[in-house]
Amino acid sequence: MKIFKHVLLGLLFVSAGAFAQDAEKKEKQQGHTNQNKFKQLYDEFATPNMFRTGSGAPGPAYYQQQADYKMDIELDDDKARLYGYETITYTNNSPDELKYLWVQLDQNMRARDSKTPLINSSGIGPATTPSRLATTYLQERFDGGFNIQEVSDTNGKPLPHMINRTMMRVELPKAMKTGDKFSFNIKWWYNINDHVKDGGRSGYEYFEENDNRIYVMAQFYPRMAVYNDVEGWQNSQFWGRDEFALPFGNFDVNITVPADHILDGTGYLTNREEVFSKEMMKRYKKAQKSYDEPVLIVTQEEAEKAEKSKSKDKKTWKLSAQMVRDFGFATSRKFIWDMMAVKLDTKDVMAVSLYSKEGNPLWGDWSTKVVASTLKSYSRMTFDYPYHKAISAHAPMGMEYPMICYNFGRPNKDGTYSDRVKFGMMGVIIHEVGHNWFPMIVNSDERQWTWMDEGLNTFVQYVAEQDFGEWYPAALSPGQTKYPSRRGPAKNIVRYMGGNQDFIAPIMTKGLNTYQFGSNAYSKPATGLNILRETIMGRELFDYSFKEYANRWKFKHPTPEDFFRTMEDASAVDLDWFWRGWFYTTDYTDIGIKEVKKFAVTTNPTEEGKKLAERYNIDPSNLVYFVEEGNDGYDEALKAGEISDLPTVKEFVMDNFTPEQRKEMKSPKYFYQVTYEKPGGLVMPIIVEYTYADGTKKRETFPAQIWRLNDKEVSRAVASDKEIVSIQVDPDLETADVDTSNNAWPKEVKESEFDQFKNKIKN
Repeated sequence: MKIFKHVLLGLLFVSAGAFAQDAEKKEKQQGHTNQNKFKQLYDEFATPNMFRTGSGAPGPAYYQQQADYKMDIELDDDKARLYGYETITYTNNSPDELKYLWVQLDQNMRARDSKTPLINSSGIGPATTPSRLATTYLQERFDGGFNIQEVSDTNGKPLPHMINRTMMRVELPKAMKTGDKFSFNIKWWYNINDHVKDGGRSGYEYFEENDNRIYVMAQFYPRMAVYNDVEGWQNSQFWGRDEFALPFGNFDVNITVPADHILDGTGYLTNREEVFSKEMMKRYKKAQKSYDEPVLIVTQEEAEKAEKSKSKDKKTWKLSAQMVRDFGFATSRKFIWDMMAVKLDTKDVMAVSLYSKEGNPLWGDWSTKVVASTLKSYSRMTFDYPYHKAISAHAPMGMEYPMICYNFGRPNKDGTYSDRVKFGMMGVIIHEVGHNWFPMIVNSDERQWTWMDEGLNTFVQYVAEQDFGEWYPAALSPGQTKYPSRRGPAKNIVRYMGGNQDFIAPIMTKGLNTYQFGSNAYSKPATGLNILRETIMGRELFDYSFKEYANRWKFKHPTPEDFFRTMEDASAVDLDWFWRGWFYTTDYTDIGIKEVKKFAVTTNPTEEGKKLAERYNIDPSNLVYFVEEGNDGYDEALKAGEISDLPTVKEFVMDNFTPEQRKEMKSPKYFYQVTYEKPGGLVMPIIVEYTYADGTKKRETFPAQIWRLNDKEVSRAVASDKEIVSIQVDPDLETADVDTSNNAWPKEVKESEFDQFKNKIKN
């Protein structure tokens, strides 16, 4: 009997090896390279080096450049124009010699001669609105590009420079060696755009009824490009969609605005007592100790009074920030201003909101509380927020910068608002505040890899939204038990994944060149990470690894490979198959049940069993036989007593197991062979739920590696002491399966929409 056990094991290994050899042979005959879904990503990944290790961590020779800024900025509110003068001090920490520097001029995307409007296809439809006709064909294009008036060294001597659309190359008097610093000046001005009419990540919103503007300012100054070990200068042009790659540095910025404006932005306000009234200072100190409710620094009544007149005087707000990659600010006489303290594990920080009366009551009720909740959630998932404040400023769009972000969401004029507006506002605040971590601190290259900031951030946004719904149940609508997240759950990506492949691109595509940008850069990577966390790795392994990545690369410049490698390095889970399928291809998930066979066990030899015994020269009386449902002997075998009472089985058990082991042995009566098929290209675990005749259920998950030797179909034998009456694949829709019609046995017959319509008419 022991011999027979080893013979069967041998047969198993022979079959598996033969299949692998046949597959390899077939592949070679067809002239294909290795397309195995479990092939490691060595071909796609760069070779580890002294800058970036094979573990995904920064190497011993890792470096990054530094760019420090001193700026004087003035806003001309009458002309909607910004003037600036900056001194940039650039430090070369690279091992390379630099002959020139590249500076980003993002506002040139709005220059009158910009090529940005010409890169998209356009046509003429049967009709259009008068406003669209006028803005498209009759109106002169807005001229918003930088007017560079001076590029000079610290002695005022002009520096040779060349402007190529949104990039400016500055020639150095002498090459910079490792450790060298070089300071130079740039003077500029530009016309600020109306971002409500013309779009954009910054600009002003105009309120005609009282001739006022809200300014949310960004990309307003010439900014240094990144130089790194991956591609040298990141001087890819800015076409308007894919965002920014920036080095870290220190900022000292003086911003002069009308004296009746309220202003906040990146960095510490270093002259607070000069720009605050005594009452504002009193309220600010109270806010620093308020952890439950925001404290108004500027009330709605005060803001409404300010917007009725315009001061002719000026006021300068001084902001200082250390180790940030960018700078933004918001200013208006219309601003209401509130704050509250947030207690994190290692420190207290301030949650802040700036908004006009048009945002109330929604903003006053929820904006700052959403900021506070977000700071807690993201800190838990990554690292404690390192800055002293996070600002949510009211604007008609969503965009992010260090310590400040601009967020939409406005109630009706009578103060009412729908769930769509409320949760839209809350979601965008969570998302934009979350960008402080990705990419403002974990500083990925947005110009090249949009998903590394948008996708990772959208994933944590989902976690933070669920936290917010739990911590602030009053924010939920009647009947809701949790926050209604738009992105994150696997089922929400199905329509995109199963769409027209002609209009889907892999995640690993430059953001400018992707179809369906939101789904590609936000939804799909976020959903993939959620599947990893909930289904493939489990929360404990995933959260540890994700936190390790965030901490390894905070205040540094990671690449996709650094993320992929760290997730595996910290978890001991080989995920190359997942990265390849989900990030490098447009394959989709479709796993179903092809067939189910039922068997019973008997010692009466079947014809096929006899042939097997003869083939391997085994005494037929030493075997037990599986007889399939519908064949002779099945009913008789099923009605027999316990399987352990069959003479052959009983003898083997008595000879090979101790009395203690025999007490623990199972008594299966029903045997099933379930064959799963995979019409979809994506490899995923097979999540199965069995329902038994007595109404009980059981779940079982087969790891994705079950597909490693056969990418089309696999079978599993199931032994049960209870009869299985149904089997369901992916019962909770965890794998983004695009076709669930093949997920059940017995096959569920679903009434078509047309049949539903006919039956409705009949009834």
